[in-house]
Parts: sequence; C-alpha cells; structure tokens
Amino acid sequence: MRIAILLYPEFTTLDAVGPYEVLSRIPGAEVVFTAAERGPVRNDLGSLAITADAALDEVDSADLLLVPGGPGTQAQLANEALLDWLRRVDATTTWTTSVCTGSLLLGAAGLLKGRRATTHWGVLDRLPAYGAEPTGTERVVIDGKYAIAAGVSAGIDLALTLAGVISGDTTAQAIQLLIEYDPQPPYTSGSMAKASPEVVEAANRLMAR
Repeated sequence: MRIAILLYPEFTTLDAVGPYEVLSRIPGAEVVFTAAERGPVRNDLGSLAITADAALDEVDSADLLLVPGGPGTQAQLANEALLDWLRRVDATTTWTTSVCTGSLLLGAAGLLKGRRATTHWGVLDRLPAYGAEPTGTERVVIDGKYAIAAGVSAGIDLALTLAGVISGDTTAQAIQLLIEYDPQPPYTSGSMAKASPEVVEAANRLMAR
C-alpha cells in the first residue's frame, strides 16, 4: 500500500507526523513524503524540516493520499500545479485524506463538492465556499473515500480509524498500544465546545502570530 504525504512550506508538523506514526506501521505500508521539489521542507515555525524524498512529478498515484494543513495552506490555494496534482492522484486513490486546513486544499481542487467535511475550528466557515458541508462536531469525518480530520491532533485519530478499516481492529489497536496513544490531557480545553472564551481569545492570538 503506497501512502503519499504532501509537504509544502509552513505545514503544521503534527498534521503530517501524527498520521505518519500510525499509517507507516500498517503491514505492507510504503510511505513517501512528496513536495514540489525533493529536499527539506520547513514547518510553520521554521524550526523543523521534513525531507521530501520525491517531487510531485515523481508521484503519479497512491493508495492513500494525506494532505496536512498549516498556515502555508493559504499560499497553496491558488497553486494550480499543486491542485492539478491533487486531482490526478485522487483519481488513483482508495483513500484521500486531510488533516486540519488540508481540507481547504482538497476543497480548492474540487474534491469535496457535496461532501461532509471538517477542518480546524478557526476556518470551518470556509468549507461551504468549496461546496462542502461543514461539521464541527466530529474529529474524523468519512464520506465515501474521503476521510477528513479536524485540527492537528485529530490526524492521529484519523490514521487509527483508517488502520482499523484497512488492516482490522486488532492491528489498529496494536499500533495504538505501540505508540502508547492514551490521551489524558491536563486540561479540558481541546475543543470549541469545552474551551472558555478567555482560552479561545488566547488561541486566536496565537494563530495571528
């Protein structure tokens, strides 16, 4: 099973690496990180890079495509070469997936028209512009072959969900145990439904930095 993970400048690290830690452990998985050019691609903080081992023109198909989000999404929404690549690879996939604002890229490529989808809470209201039906109540939304995760950490839930569908519940749970994914956060402010107005305001300030 070939898994292609897209990289572009200012992607959010966990959007890509969280799902990678799960999906790469599915038996038979072969993961390739791909970007416009081979080489290191810097994350949204500029302090970490992941190496793209293949350029986009070297990846013409995938069983599973993963599109991460991040502040760099905005600049890519008008990148017709990237959007064309998404459409071409999507035509070959069993699963087309995104994390966080990566769903906006799928939307801009015309892949979410008439489909339920989600994204980071801060841009959820932008999905209808791409013909998608937004839902802010689910961390993972599956509509046909499109599996869409909400913000950042939800990508791990997405990957475990797909691992269960692809390789069975036991394998998915074994991967969960292997990475010891057993969230016990010290706070309960991880969603808009739980966060106080003060915390939401602080989060918005962080996003604006």
